[in-house]
Amino acid sequence: MTEKEKMLRGEIYNANYDEELIEERTKAQDLCYEYNNIRPSDFAKREELLKKIITHTKNRFCIEQPFWCDYGYNIEIGENFYSNHNLTILDGNKVKFGNDVFIGPNCGFYTAGHPLDYKIRNKGLEYARPIIVGNNVWFGGNVCVLPGVTIGDNVVIGAGSVVNKDIPSNCVAVGNPCRVIKQIDK
Repeated sequence: MTEKEKMLRGEIYNANYDEELIEERTKAQDLCYEYNNIRPSDFAKREELLKKIITHTKNRFCIEQPFWCDYGYNIEIGENFYSNHNLTILDGNKVKFGNDVFIGPNCGFYTAGHPLDYKIRNKGLEYARPIIVGNNVWFGGNVCVLPGVTIGDNVVIGAGSVVNKDIPSNCVAVGNPCRVIKQIDK
């Protein structure tokens, strides 16, 4: 089994020394660099390049510059997706956003995690767990979503939150660690 196959299965894999993964990350980083240096008013060129980075998009979306990701091909964005500046998605595994998702500035979605045992971690080994975000979700600024988290529909995640556990539908959740503080009526 290749390191990429292990990565996509959520198993421990070698991210730092595998030539295929290094090449794919470098390609994505080059495309992100190019995207981040397009004139902000050139909407057509920005959209064209984003579709090269994120191959699973709907028709209406906007990601303000700068934007960074590891691979791009593991990201899926729904219709009417908007992200403010400084979005970072470490997509060693799938990161799926539903429709009508709005993301504040300086947010990160991190599928990558590292073993607690330093001997294993120091070998460059890590794991990646998927992140799934439902429809009608709003993330305040400076939110961090960690590996393996699922966020339901109709959710507000408060600014500065660190989401390390699943969040159910129809609620407001905030804090570090992020926790539900209020239910939202449908």
